[in-house]
Amino acid sequence: MSKINCLIVDDEPLALDLIESYINKTPFLELKGRCGNAFEAMAVLNRDKIDLVFLDIQMPDMSGMEFSKTLAPDIKIIFTTAFREYAFEGFKVNAVDYLLKPFNYAEFLKASNRAAERFNLQSKKREIPHKDHFMFVKSEYKQIKINLDEVLYFEGLKDYVKIWLTSQPKPILTLMSLKILEQELDPGKFMRIHRSFIAALNKIESIERSRVIINKESITIAEQYKEKFREFLDHKSFH
Repeated sequence: MSKINCLIVDDEPLALDLIESYINKTPFLELKGRCGNAFEAMAVLNRDKIDLVFLDIQMPDMSGMEFSKTLAPDIKIIFTTAFREYAFEGFKVNAVDYLLKPFNYAEFLKASNRAAERFNLQSKKREIPHKDHFMFVKSEYKQIKINLDEVLYFEGLKDYVKIWLTSQPKPILTLMSLKILEQELDPGKFMRIHRSFIAALNKIESIERSRVIINKESITIAEQYKEKFREFLDHKSFH
């Protein structure tokens, strides 16, 4: 694993010292700077490539939450805070994790490992070769060509799959396993978000709480798929 370049932003010197000591003992982390406020951090970000920011939420002049919204979408954030009520706000801006002060090294390492997993996932996605833009499925005794760019979503129904397309109001029904279908699709374009649904990511019109809206249809993001979907959002969102 290549090292993850880190930046600490906190207005408390003791917190800076503690996080620096934790970074120094973590083999896959590399400290590139420590700053007492958001404005000092901006200078470091302009100078060095930073992958991960350990960011205090409560700071004078500009809060960590405000600063996080100025960061590039590929920079991961782990919030550090003394107030539990900020945790929900942290996840609204797609933070990898939050650490509630005072935290120990085990808690720090767990959050850092979550960040490393996200970086590894992004690297693997870049290595995945492109899949075909079409597929053939058997429906009503015919082999029908499906243009994958027209797919809105796949809906599993016991041993069958409904294929909903932009080009027609009714779905195409085919005898197929949703699990096998998932393995054949490009993970950069399609994602399983529910036991019964695979969504075309570029067809998602909006996200409302734990649901995605595609072609006016509301599809629930099941609990077991939320983390993976949050990683997709983290990669695609602009703070």
